[in-house]
Amino acid sequence: MTAPRRPASAAPPAGRGPGGGNRRHPGPRPRPFRGLARHSCANLASGKGQGRGFESASPSAPRLPALPLAFKLERRGGACGASDYNSQHATLWAAAAYSGATVSAICRGKKGGEREERFSWPHAIFIGSSFGKLSHLYHSKESRELISLELFATSNRYSSNSPNYRIFSTRSTIKLEYEGTLFTEWSVPEICFVLNKSSPRTELRCSSPGVHAIKPIVTGPDEEERNLFVDSSHTCFLWYYRVRHFFNNLTQVISVWVYDPENADPDELLGSAEEPSINSIVLSTQMATLGQKPIIHTILKRKAYVSNEKMKKGTWHIMVPMTRDDALKEIRGNQVTFQDCFIADFLIVLTFPLLTIPEIPGSLPISSPRGSQLMVSWDACVVASVVLVTDMETFQTNDSFHTWTRIRVPPGSLSDAERRSVADVIISRDGVFFLTNGVLYQKSFRGFLKLGRILNLPNGGITGISSRKWCWVKYLSKAKERRSNFAVWTENEVYLEYILLKFARLVTTTELKNILNLSVTATLTIHSVEYTGHPLEVAVFLSYCTICTVTRKIFLVIYNEDTKQWVSQDFTLDAPIDSVFVPYFVFSALPGLILWNKHSIYYCYHNFTFTGILQTPAGHGNLSMLSNDSIIHEVFIDYYGNILIKMENNVIFYSKINTRDVVKLHLWTNNTTRTFVLLSTSGYTYFLYALDNGTIQIQDYPLSLETRSVAFTTKDKCPYMAFHNNVARVFYFLDKGETLTLWTQIIYPENTGLYVVVESYGPKILEESHDISFEAAFGHCTKTLTITFYQNVDYEGLYDYFEMQHNNTGLVMVQLRPSEYSKTCPIAQKVFQIAVGCDDKKFIAVKGFSKKECHHHDFSYVIEKSYLRHQPAKNLKVRYIWKKYGCPLRLDFTEKFQPVIQLFDDNGYVKDVGANFIVWEIHGRDDYSFNNTMAQSGCLHEAQTWKSMIELNKHLPLEEVWGPEFLQPNSYVCNRDVWTDSQSKCLPGGCFPLRPDAALLHYSRFELLSVCEDL
Repeated sequence: MTAPRRPASAAPPAGRGPGGGNRRHPGPRPRPFRGLARHSCANLASGKGQGRGFESASPSAPRLPALPLAFKLERRGGACGASDYNSQHATLWAAAAYSGATVSAICRGKKGGEREERFSWPHAIFIGSSFGKLSHLYHSKESRELISLELFATSNRYSSNSPNYRIFSTRSTIKLEYEGTLFTEWSVPEICFVLNKSSPRTELRCSSPGVHAIKPIVTGPDEEERNLFVDSSHTCFLWYYRVRHFFNNLTQVISVWVYDPENADPDELLGSAEEPSINSIVLSTQMATLGQKPIIHTILKRKAYVSNEKMKKGTWHIMVPMTRDDALKEIRGNQVTFQDCFIADFLIVLTFPLLTIPEIPGSLPISSPRGSQLMVSWDACVVASVVLVTDMETFQTNDSFHTWTRIRVPPGSLSDAERRSVADVIISRDGVFFLTNGVLYQKSFRGFLKLGRILNLPNGGITGISSRKWCWVKYLSKAKERRSNFAVWTENEVYLEYILLKFARLVTTTELKNILNLSVTATLTIHSVEYTGHPLEVAVFLSYCTICTVTRKIFLVIYNEDTKQWVSQDFTLDAPIDSVFVPYFVFSALPGLILWNKHSIYYCYHNFTFTGILQTPAGHGNLSMLSNDSIIHEVFIDYYGNILIKMENNVIFYSKINTRDVVKLHLWTNNTTRTFVLLSTSGYTYFLYALDNGTIQIQDYPLSLETRSVAFTTKDKCPYMAFHNNVARVFYFLDKGETLTLWTQIIYPENTGLYVVVESYGPKILEESHDISFEAAFGHCTKTLTITFYQNVDYEGLYDYFEMQHNNTGLVMVQLRPSEYSKTCPIAQKVFQIAVGCDDKKFIAVKGFSKKECHHHDFSYVIEKSYLRHQPAKNLKVRYIWKKYGCPLRLDFTEKFQPVIQLFDDNGYVKDVGANFIVWEIHGRDDYSFNNTMAQSGCLHEAQTWKSMIELNKHLPLEEVWGPEFLQPNSYVCNRDVWTDSQSKCLPGGCFPLRPDAALLHYSRFELLSVCEDL
């Protein structure tokens, strides 16, 4: 089944049920709080009040009602009962403390008398065992019995009609929403107009740009104040697109129109419109009249596609090819305004159509253990492709949960306990993989399969699986082997999975002991495996101990899938023997990661030279202390360096890579809804809600606005005003003799001394030259750094050319970053690759041999046997291959022919090749001749010839007797303007692939037929 997308502004349904649900949509199931403070009423024998002891005491107890539900406990004889709690799904758990709540109570002291008090949860505890009733409630500081109790846990949010909050300006309608029962009115600045000040759901407009403090006034404790940054942008309109797929020619037609989010139809705001609304038709037509026309730009290959047709019914139609390696695209328009408003560019991911695994009737759900947090895996290069595991079902989507299907398994394939024991999940091109009770299973279109020895995997004992987090579509691998998709490990072995479900064992702990020179008597186990930010590296975390009773050491080694080398890193962590750490490598050129346990975040940046524990402004490294003893559930990192730490109770902390501190963000949702933070295809964050009625809901999360609101309060400022560069790609190729020049610029206040740091990681095959320019004016400094990357390798005169080439090619990761940084800076660093070597997308062709400008017909010719080098008994009949060689070039036999070699890549023509080249005749003819002698061509020495090279290398086939490895200095033709031979392999100055059947020369009395393969 599929579920329609919720509006960007929509939250989980509100009502009387837990979590704001109602009888039709009851909301999320109540959940127990994980941590409890110890208090005077704790029962040491039962474990009540001792941390997580309540879960042990009552493992099957239902969860607490999702707040913001307000209910009262009133005196009923000798017990307290829930008087106005109304829910079909939630039952009170008596043995629990209410984390994150404010207690409002009518207290009766020992000496009598009653008064109302409010206090926070660490001083209150419910004691009792019967569900639905509470026997007593005590205050831990004073022995007092509470007669009535009311709990409040509230949150307030805002939204706009613009998806992902792209437009948040004076023109925008801001929708305010308060969850809770204590609401009185909204406090807003005078320059802002609120539609209904006393309504918990209302609309706000601010006529002036700037920072506006918005706060709900409530009868209970004060709520947080948000500082909304309202822009004065002239960007008012957005692009809307729909895609149709045509498999007959592997193309996609993108239908595009313009819409105004403030005057759009609901379907357009929901993203479900199939055609433009009347308002959008009028707006798009008007924009087209003014000269507007959308263009689809691809980010990686930098191609552009436009509509070749006239607008129809307010819609442009643009055809693009289906592609996997150029999926990131952007819809841009001309600089045209209507009523002083522009259209915002729109980033999309468009690849081959992705299908979700269909649900087969009669199948059974597969899920995580009861009470587990959400478990998510996504495709690194198609973030819209996600699989979600809850404690009820497993869901899959290919459009960021705008629609979704359930993944289920055939009856009898797993026991009931196995179906409810998913420990981890991964989505890849080969399907969805579940780890259950130490066994790996695959769910695909072909069915449900248990993986084991038949696929070179262990039948059991698997402790973890991990996939790539960062997308690198292009990379250089000298080994010419496919890289792995995900890793599987046991305590003593690591396996890698390759395309088409091929597994290979990478290493064992016994082998790692030898590699790392560790004691054979020590205990070494695999703690975890994680892919790094490098496209070809895998990190293995090792647990090491000699007396394994109290503590152990965590080591880190990195394996390069191209060089097949293991490198031990400068990383050691002392940890308790039973502790568990989760690693996550950040998007950077140098290895860098964050590592967390239940309570703290460790950071290791800049190749493990910048390390520590993230600290709050108050100096706390334990985030549980600031989140009511909740523990870390998820850490989200994006390509801009933003780090979100989400606790199990949905408290969110924020940091950024290369910084040491963390701040607490505003509460966005209640503390019992099961959520996960994900990245959308347009690069924005959104909340995923898994509700207990078996549905999935999404809600855009304004990460930038929320962090700016907190930064405004904490007075956090970026140390520089601007950081620019001209790095237009994430992947550059450098061939022999080429250079790459880039610039980066930083603008900062005077007397702060900032600069740009250039860092590289990989083989030492590139040299750099730096040029710095500096300007100072009006209290600001501008520092511009120009960097040139080049090689200084002489390939001439070598006797082992290919070894030199192999040693001086490879992949180098480079990053540019400011010397100082803070959480409010927009981009942490610029990361890109420089591949030094031969681009397999390059090819050469002889100019003038078209494949389309002639009629292709069955054509063959005969070469007389007397013209052939080996003197065969019969003439040789040769069939002309039009597809390979193209149209023949006709020349008068008296006309000199000198081929012009052109270089192409997957984007088309690049340049004419200036390198020397060698040519040979592929059928064995020896009746061709040359126009010039060596002396006439300007050679100082006798050049190498085919005859001399064949004589020198009799043991080699013709295509290998003469190549760059046999080239001697000054032995080739010195004047490139004189035609001396036919066509070539590569020589110093460039590396261009050319197979030995690349050229055919045929002389006749009247014409020269020269045919060259277009590779």
